[in-house]
Amino acid sequence: MENLPQYANILVVDDTPENLRVLVQLLQKQGYRVRPVRNGAHALMSAQKEPPDLILLDIRMPDMDGYEVCQQLKADERTCDIPIIFISALDEGLDKAAAFSAGGVDYLTKPFQTEELIARVQTHLALHQMRQALQEKNALLKKQNTELDAFAHTVAHDLQNPLTILMGYAQILQNDPASITTNELAIIGESSYKAAQKAIDIIQNLLLLVSVRKEDVKQYPLDMADIIKQVLERLNWSIVDTQAELILPKTWPAALGYAPWVEEVWVNYISNGLKYGGQPPRLEFGATLQADDTIRFWVQDNGLGMSANEQAILFTEFTRLGKLHIKGHGLGLSIVRRIMAKLDGQAGVESEPGQGSRFFFTLKANPS
Repeated sequence: MENLPQYANILVVDDTPENLRVLVQLLQKQGYRVRPVRNGAHALMSAQKEPPDLILLDIRMPDMDGYEVCQQLKADERTCDIPIIFISALDEGLDKAAAFSAGGVDYLTKPFQTEELIARVQTHLALHQMRQALQEKNALLKKQNTELDAFAHTVAHDLQNPLTILMGYAQILQNDPASITTNELAIIGESSYKAAQKAIDIIQNLLLLVSVRKEDVKQYPLDMADIIKQVLERLNWSIVDTQAELILPKTWPAALGYAPWVEEVWVNYISNGLKYGGQPPRLEFGATLQADDTIRFWVQDNGLGMSANEQAILFTEFTRLGKLHIKGHGLGLSIVRRIMAKLDGQAGVESEPGQGSRFFFTLKANPS
């Protein structure tokens, strides 16, 4: 029983003051939080306002008996999963059958043995805790399976285009290589390289998602200047190809995070700026210390900007990616959103049509 929730909350319902006093004292000695009520109406209101972990319920009460109280609790989605133990002087088989039919999990007859009462309370609290844990795991697995289905659909959609390009050029080279000019060969080589790089990026995103889902990382002080240096080296070809102008701050404020994941966030943001910025792209970087002791890091582009509706779906959940295929953005930014959730930060965008877009993320400031 060591794994029972500390200070479990128990609602005790009995119209006899002496019975109520005895039950409260017994349970409080075991370290439980006990809420006594003397009638069914108050029991319903108390349980609905703050659902307890367990209910001890008398059967014979004026106005509303225990059977009716139990039935109403089981009919309410807020209280339907709470285990209910009936305690009654009634000892007939039909009474017990009615109690179980109403939704009770156990039945104790007055007068009861203290040790038996405590044992049954502990048993049903433990079972309730295990049932809740199982439900939470099932819900998490269902969510993860739904996400994986949506993610797989998006990956397949995104891979189709670069693979089609590679296959098309491969067929050209295979069917009539002698007729291909030097200029055409250069075009084929460049286009094939870009298509292959696109496919590699998608696969890397898949591997990144797996690591983000599985790992719980420890945050530490970041060298943001070094992270940006690594990112720009990775994206050097695209920066040169687009003739982009990058404006970086001289210093960066100290933040806490996990460098490999923060690097991927920057890669996503800067890649999008290079693709959808102006001609040529102009990317300005910055960081601002906020009142809540977080730092907002951002990159501003000189692109066409986005409407409010376009911004609303950029960081969409994985489960919506299959339905909302967002040109160039959806997959990577959905992973950014997941990364920032794991780092206790936020990710977002500020944009107006014709004014470019500012993509940002927040991290905790280094307290030292």
